[in-house]
Amino acid sequence: GTWLLYLPCTWSIGLAAEPGCLPDCYMLSLFGAGAVLMRGAGCTINDMWDQDYDKKVARTASRPLAAGDISTFQSFVFLGGQLSLALCVLLCLNYYSIALGAASLSLVITYPLMKRITYWPQLVLGLAFNWGALLGWSAIKGSCEWSVCLPLYVGGVMWTLVYDTIYAHQDKRDDILIGVKSTALQFQEDTKQWLSGFSAAMLVALCMAGMNCNQTFPYYSAVAAVGAHLAHQIYTLDIDKPEDCWKKFTSNRTVGVLLFVGIVLGNL
Repeated sequence: GTWLLYLPCTWSIGLAAEPGCLPDCYMLSLFGAGAVLMRGAGCTINDMWDQDYDKKVARTASRPLAAGDISTFQSFVFLGGQLSLALCVLLCLNYYSIALGAASLSLVITYPLMKRITYWPQLVLGLAFNWGALLGWSAIKGSCEWSVCLPLYVGGVMWTLVYDTIYAHQDKRDDILIGVKSTALQFQEDTKQWLSGFSAAMLVALCMAGMNCNQTFPYYSAVAAVGAHLAHQIYTLDIDKPEDCWKKFTSNRTVGVLLFVGIVLGNL
């Protein structure tokens, strides 16, 4: 999860680097720390909202709140610590980025509620998890170049819809029993067609972002490699085997790393 939150930040930081230059290592480190803290905070918030649901799902029943190992008050204290440290990271950025980063908190807080309301909670997760595609560029440049940042953000959101729909298929039987919604339940046997559409939209968005910041051949080679990886994931996916869904979900770290390497080589 931390990787999937961090990698869109690295893409944006990489694209914002000057031609012929490596990405800003200080910013990569800062955003790495921020990703660990904010992903952790998101998990804490999620577990606080979902502790009653988590007790009823085999995969999540051992989480500390669901298992009764810690109290809700203790989790509030822990969350306060996580968010305080994350704020320290955010305050190292320019004013534009501080305001932009703070704006993402509403998505982090409300995402866990979406599975009660809509069959598209994965879309809200995508909006939250890919905020770094906007923030990385603004941290380097002082503001967003929307012709680059917006397609990159949309591409990241499409990517999240792919990997988190796969992830959601692990719990679909329990989700039906307890009344939780997800794209896995919405798409059912049509999942592969939907995932193919999201993947195609992701690739188009990444090409648009690359063209708008004059990326070069290695970047587009990496986009092609991302497309091949996603095609293999979708073709070989067995939505009825939780262990296969987990394997495909975790392989998306490779997708993100491939694109980052392509961005760096394209800049050089």
